[in-house]
Amino acid sequence: MPVPLSHFLVVAALLLVIGVFGIFMNRKNIIVIMMSIELVLLAANINFVAFSGALHDMVGQVFTMFVLTVAAAESAIGLAILVIYFRNRGSIEVEDVTTMRG
Repeated sequence: MPVPLSHFLVVAALLLVIGVFGIFMNRKNIIVIMMSIELVLLAANINFVAFSGALHDMVGQVFTMFVLTVAAAESAIGLAILVIYFRNRGSIEVEDVTTMRG
């Protein structure tokens, strides 16, 4: 018995709400903000794959692979920047990072 499309959409909606909540409500921890962005991207990927399966079209699954590649690169580069910033400043709080504006 296949899983209905509505179940996938509910899970994706929950992940999107959690991700948006983490981005806008948590303004102190950069790591949590980055994880929240990953949750939003995961919600989009679930929608792509769910509709791809429902419509019997592979385009959504191919696009999901591109999104996963960009998300992995974003995470790796973002964490590398945070590690270098932490080594130089000793803190990665959002208030400290905003002082970099010049």
